[in-house]
Amino acid sequence: MTDPISDMLLRIRNAIKAGHATVDIPASRIKGEIARVMKEEGYISDFTTTTEIPRVMTVELKYNERAESAIRGLRRESRPGLRKFCGTKEIPVVLGGLGIAILSTSGGILSGKDAKKRNLGGELICTVW
Repeated sequence: MTDPISDMLLRIRNAIKAGHATVDIPASRIKGEIARVMKEEGYISDFTTTTEIPRVMTVELKYNERAESAIRGLRRESRPGLRKFCGTKEIPVVLGGLGIAILSTSGGILSGKDAKKRNLGGELICTVW
């Protein structure tokens, strides 16, 4: 697998389209941090990681009363073949503020608004809306 983060986003997108309540993803530290940001921003309900080998992260997807997902879309921005970096002023505003950008900064994996508050730029990992 050449891009595990893209695989994570694709698995979440496919689980939402199929209407699943949870999705299992091979775990890593960066995937856990991306899931943490998505949980803090209200796009997923929760996530858990197993300790036995192979490590698996189970993501609980969030739906409203009409069975509509909190996640409308996911896009991988920076990929192995084309890295995208942005400074504090270039952090994108997703859907006029209705979505989030997830960045890898020197302060860790942060949402776009947290990175702006801390005055940090970095690699634009993905956008969620």
